[in-house]
Amino acid sequence: MSTLLKIHPETPMPRLIRQAAEVLDNDGLIIYPTDSVYALGCSMKSKKALERLARVKGIKLSKSLFSFICRDLSDIAEYTQPLSTSVFKIIKKNTPGPFTFILPASKKIPKMFENSRKTVGLRIPRSNILHDIVTELGWPLLTTSIHDEDEIVEYTTDPELIWQRYKNLVDLVIDGGYGNNEPTAVIDCSGKEIEVLREGMVDLVL
Repeated sequence: MSTLLKIHPETPMPRLIRQAAEVLDNDGLIIYPTDSVYALGCSMKSKKALERLARVKGIKLSKSLFSFICRDLSDIAEYTQPLSTSVFKIIKKNTPGPFTFILPASKKIPKMFENSRKTVGLRIPRSNILHDIVTELGWPLLTTSIHDEDEIVEYTTDPELIWQRYKNLVDLVIDGGYGNNEPTAVIDCSGKEIEVLREGMVDLVL
């Protein structure tokens, strides 16, 4: 059974951040609050955890579209092809924030997902908890949103209810308070024109 770990969203205690990072470093799956909805993720360095993540989502790894949670803009260059100045400026203006940017993938991405994936989704959330976890871990998380089975409410916002549902599937659930029930905006920057694939809780600043 997983642990429900309460972490203050504004001033996370380093001891608790280290605890979460240790779970990730040992092939663990964790659930955490973002600046939009609660999400499920693992260390990008753990193939075992990545395979577990795909099983929990009920999909094949080769069919997965997990995004990366990065600490800051410096992480992005490693997982994407060189970006145009205009695209970089848009990402810089809107991060940290509730956006997923679809970008041309570097050669590292297909190897991780066992497919011929040409793009990658990258996130830099406005979340002190996630910033500190990724910093402590030393590399990005692979992430996917937690969806609700309710037909009306698409995303669960109560961390205790999330823990009850996932406690036998993951190793740690972080309680950072109630989450939002609106997902990130998805911005496709992989083509010639920037396209908003999904509206989110905040409008894109151009």
